[in-house]
Formats: sequence, structure tokens, C-alpha cells
Amino acid sequence: MKRLFLILALLLPLVLVAQKNDKVYNEKGEIIKKGWNFGPLPVVGYNSDMGFQYGVCLDVFNYGDGSKYPNYNFKMNFEVSTYTKGSSIFRSYSYWNNIIPKGILFADFGYFIDKKFDFYGFNGYASPYYKDVAVNIDRVNHVGLHYPGHITEPGMKESGLYYMDRRQFRAVLSMRQKIGNLEHLSYGVGLAFYDYKFKPMTIKKYEDQYSLYSLYCQSGLIREDEQGGGHVTQFKAGIIYDSKNYENDPTRGIYFEATFTAAPDFIDRHGYDHLTFTGVFHHYIPIWGDHLTFSYRIGAQNVIAGDIPFYAMMNTNLMFYKKIYTEAYGGSTTGRGINRNSVIGQGVAWLNAELRWRITNFKFINQNWCVAINPMFDAGMVTQTFRLEEQKAAMKQLNHITYDTEEEYDLIYSGKSESLHTSAGCGLKLIMNKNFVVSAEFAKALNKLDGEGMKAYIGFNYIF
Repeated sequence: MKRLFLILALLLPLVLVAQKNDKVYNEKGEIIKKGWNFGPLPVVGYNSDMGFQYGVCLDVFNYGDGSKYPNYNFKMNFEVSTYTKGSSIFRSYSYWNNIIPKGILFADFGYFIDKKFDFYGFNGYASPYYKDVAVNIDRVNHVGLHYPGHITEPGMKESGLYYMDRRQFRAVLSMRQKIGNLEHLSYGVGLAFYDYKFKPMTIKKYEDQYSLYSLYCQSGLIREDEQGGGHVTQFKAGIIYDSKNYENDPTRGIYFEATFTAAPDFIDRHGYDHLTFTGVFHHYIPIWGDHLTFSYRIGAQNVIAGDIPFYAMMNTNLMFYKKIYTEAYGGSTTGRGINRNSVIGQGVAWLNAELRWRITNFKFINQNWCVAINPMFDAGMVTQTFRLEEQKAAMKQLNHITYDTEEEYDLIYSGKSESLHTSAGCGLKLIMNKNFVVSAEFAKALNKLDGEGMKAYIGFNYIF
């Protein structure tokens, strides 16, 4: 709790440095922002899966003459930050509302280092989860069969079974434009490029352990031409309906996106051409004016043609997104309280529901502020399996022994059927000018197979 208060104390004074101008108020008593707002500020955050975050970022807004406030003409963000568990972010993104007539242009460029990237296997509950099990690398015998060991073995203070090293370069360019005179309906098109690099984790304290990623590689579940990573080039086309009243802190309206993503494998030429469909539906229902809103998001993604590599399956192919990471279900952007990236399949569906209560509004240093809380519930599951029969067969390659305990550990296949992965929690928000949102959320998985204990996520923005 002391850490939380320290982080919030550091975040509270972080505000955009506004251009000096005469104060003009709208009918709600809010100061109408005009011109440029610049915000160089430190990045201070926390994620239970990744550790404490620190770094710097720059937010740039242009509100023009203020007639569209709280909407803006232009927004750009630059961030360089790192997490104490081994992840680093180098990213820039921008939204341009004044280039395409009746449209929006979105650009995102980033390089992400994850020295401790979470990998829990394929197909949700079909993959076992053992919080305190490690595999000693010395117990890999001459024919490559792996003998499970318990975490209590001397020298093993923490399990590294579910980690690997991942590096990702991402470039995304998307646009949408209104269809004719229809106020809320748009078409969208986009291009994206991803470069993935994978290897077993090299953090020193785990050097005596074997990872699930290595086990998947050796068993053939991750094929030889996928093991080091690869490239994914995407062409996107979709339909978007957007009637939200505000972009980053909506209190009413609907957002719907249906996107087809074609990914021809013309760089690596391993035959991983595939086509996916991604659909999301956001609904913001006012209960008490702008003070209390019930919000929910329903999403689904499926491979509808072709053969997808495991690393491409871990990405959500939306046209636009607010969070830094766009990973599989589980973690701060999808299933809060659930192990990060732990629900992976060719098809995944999810639900996020929140009650957003804006408790109080106030003005401070020439900015409009709001404090809000958001009780929440998340659920998701694999709806289209990925190499499930191979997963079942791979387990037969392993020997089982009783080691340090009377239990035997099936590391690849649990024998369980997939079902909903659920979690619940609550968040606290500090919102400036309806565009800049400082977020602290706390959630817990409702099934121990999805993770144990309360998880905390302190950063920026609502998840939808």
C-alpha cells in the first residue's frame, strides 16, 4: 500500500503545460482548451506481471480554436521506459484528426524488449499451470525427455518455467473515413508490420532451469521455422461505427469495429499465409448523466483461412488501440488479474464490463480534472484451438517421475476442457481534460489455474 501511495503521489502533479490563453468556459463550467498543450513528464507505473515502470514521455496536443474541445486536432506521444522485471518500451504514436477529410489517421511505431515474456502454452486450460514447479536443466536426459522438479530443489528460489525472451518491432498505419454523409459510420484500412525474435530466457537467476517455451520447441509444438521468430505483414480492411461522445473518457455511445486482416507470408516464405477476423463492440450506457456509466466490451478474433504461426496468433489485430501492448487474453489490457498472455488459441472471445463512476470534478492549474472509480469484471476463453491434437501427443513423449513430492507433473497437456477464465476487481482514475487518464486497477482471477493473489496495474488510460 505504501508503494501505491508513493506512485500516486508522483503521478498527481504530472500535467500538461498548457499554452497561455484567456480562460473560456463551456456550458458545463469546463475550461475550453485551445492551441498547443505540451507535456514532458516522467513515466511512473506498476504492473504485477512486469514490475515497477520508470522512464520519460512527451504528450503533444493541438486543440485548434477550441471549438471541438475536448476533442483535438492532433495528438502525439513519445515514450521511453523500462520495467524492473526486464521489459523496455521505445514507442511513438499519433492521432491526426485534421489530415483526412471526415477521418482519422493513426500511426504507431515501437520496439519492445521482454527479457521475461510470459508463455503459458496453448489452448487455455488445456495447458497446465503450476505456480511452484521448475525443471532443472541438468535433468534433461540424453534422449531429450524432461523430468519435472519441484521449486524446493536447492538453488531454485523462483520458477522460470513460464518465461522466455521476446523482442518485437511494430509499425502500424491505419486510417478511417466517414462513408458519405453518414455521421457515425466509417470504413477503415491499414498496414502493419511485426518483427518477432524469440529465445530462451537468459536472466542469471533462472540459468539452471528449462522453460516451457524450450519444451514446446523440442516437442515440435513450436515448429522449427517458428522458434527464432519471424515477420508478419498485415493488410487490414474493416467497417467502424463510432457514436462515442468523447474519445478517451466516453460517457455514452457505441463503438463497433469489424476488421479483416490478410497476412501473406512473402518475407519468410514458410507458408504462414493467413486471414483473420477481429470484431469488437463497446457500449457506454449512461445511468446518471455523465456521472455514472455502465460500459462493456465484447470482442472476438478467429483465423478464418490459412496457417498462422504461434507468434502471430498472440496479437489482437485491431485497427486502432489505446494500450501499448496488444497481446493475447490475460493481463492489463484484456483479462485483468489473469496470468499475462495465458489464453492463446486460433480463436479467442472476451468480455470486459465496468461501472464507471465519476465521483468529483475540479479545476487545478488551468486544467479540468475528474476522479473516478470503476468496479470491473473480465471473462474470456479460447473458441478455436491451435494444434490441440499435437499438444495431446507431445505429452506422451515425456517421462513422469515422483520428485520431491508425491505428485507427477504433466507440463504440456492437462486433459481439461476449455471454459471461461474470469476475474474481478476495481480501479481508480484521475482524468485531465477528458483525454489524459492516470489509471490504477486491482483485480484477482476467480480460478487459481489463472493465477493467484491480487494483481495491480498502474499506468494510463481505460482499457477500452
